[in-house]
Amino acid sequence: MIDLLAERERLLAFAEGSVHPEGGFAWLRADGTPDLTRPRELWINTRMTYVFALAGRDDLVEWGLDALRSHFRDDRFGGWRSADGTKRAYEHVFVVLAAATAGDDALLAEALDVVETYFWDEEYGALRDVFTADWSACEAYRGANANMHGVEAMVATGIPFWRERARRITERFVGGVRVVEHYDSIWRPQPHYNREDPTNQFRPYGATPGHGFEWARLAFGLGFEDEARRLFGGAIHDGWDGSGFVYTVDFDGRPIVRSRLHWVLCEAIAAAAVLGEPDFERAWWELAERVFIDRDGGSWWHELDVENRPASTVWDGKPDVYHALGAVNASLEAS
Repeated sequence: MIDLLAERERLLAFAEGSVHPEGGFAWLRADGTPDLTRPRELWINTRMTYVFALAGRDDLVEWGLDALRSHFRDDRFGGWRSADGTKRAYEHVFVVLAAATAGDDALLAEALDVVETYFWDEEYGALRDVFTADWSACEAYRGANANMHGVEAMVATGIPFWRERARRITERFVGGVRVVEHYDSIWRPQPHYNREDPTNQFRPYGATPGHGFEWARLAFGLGFEDEARRLFGGAIHDGWDGSGFVYTVDFDGRPIVRSRLHWVLCEAIAAAAVLGEPDFERAWWELAERVFIDRDGGSWWHELDVENRPASTVWDGKPDVYHALGAVNASLEAS
């Protein structure tokens, strides 16, 4: 297996290039330079802040927190603005994760209050997804992705009340061999959602084996061991095509988008480490070294084609190191 400590330092060195001159963190191109033509993304800022908090890089943590207090914060309506002006659960729970990991109690309390006030739906025990800027309207869509990262963030707070909510959310999603991703406002599954947009970055059509691995890791940490192992096995069965993991499958487990995304392999590695599957963990690190880790350009290729060559049909550049560092940390903690 690769030198994990060296890989962590290599990833952090690459991440340092994301510092945006106007505050917060920028989208990184494949060569590690910041793309200042793109708007600053709240999800990148929060995830990079979280990454630097894990690494104890207080200067960069403060850089990210300052952007959350200024550029991204909506002083008129509350909460934090996405690049398109909406208010998204996906990004707000990353504010929670960044604040909790950075030890910023005031920001954490503010973020949890926003989650409680707008996103948490007590009737269904899960998170709503997207609001307008002034919180006056909520999109009818409900999704597994925002809720999954909500679980991660709630656990990170270390607060029993929020950990119990994380368990309630988890119970909704981990009952089968694959995770149903898309729902309407009263949590009826929407199996045909985004059929015409199968390569969507955040809401792809079908099921996503990478999320099966993520849910397995999170569920295991919350005591759902049987469910976690079922999801882990299901993600391998659906996702592995002989030379890599596909991005999405249909509800019979047949591949839809065959591109290999780096985050899927990262989450497979992390889940294997947490669930105590060292043979899988070792084999997947070897795969990462062979095809994903870019020793010349830095970080990991974010997408490969079916021949494991760099591609950009779903993701371009190397926006952040959140998933790759998560795989490293999970393996280090398990070793």
